[in-house]
Amino acid sequence: MSTTTRTLLASALTLGLALSSSAAFAQDAAAKSPPKTDHSAMTHADRHDSNEPVTDSWITAKVKADLLASSNVPGTEVKVETVNGVVSLSGTVATKAEHDKAIATAKGIKGVTRVDAAALKVSAAKR
Repeated sequence: MSTTTRTLLASALTLGLALSSSAAFAQDAAAKSPPKTDHSAMTHADRHDSNEPVTDSWITAKVKADLLASSNVPGTEVKVETVNGVVSLSGTVATKAEHDKAIATAKGIKGVTRVDAAALKVSAAKR
């Protein structure tokens, strides 16, 4: 994938996330029911509500865009969520190097206070 294509894809993702965040704010918080999931598999983002949703949305979009623009990380395979500046990464990457690069990329974004990568797995075939 060329650099121009990656840049356009990252820009489109950032714009889409920015536009979709306004719809998320319009939802009634009382209508949300807590997720029914195994607590041991929950990330920081699953256990907390954000006090800074606009900042968190920007961080999420920026981390995702940087992952997509990186040639060393499969950005489409990594899910990014942010709550109160804590970025949670989940999904599966092929190598430990991709895992470490995804964490380093997230840590390099302004506003990130911590990165939770407990749910970001390295595929068993290429450890």
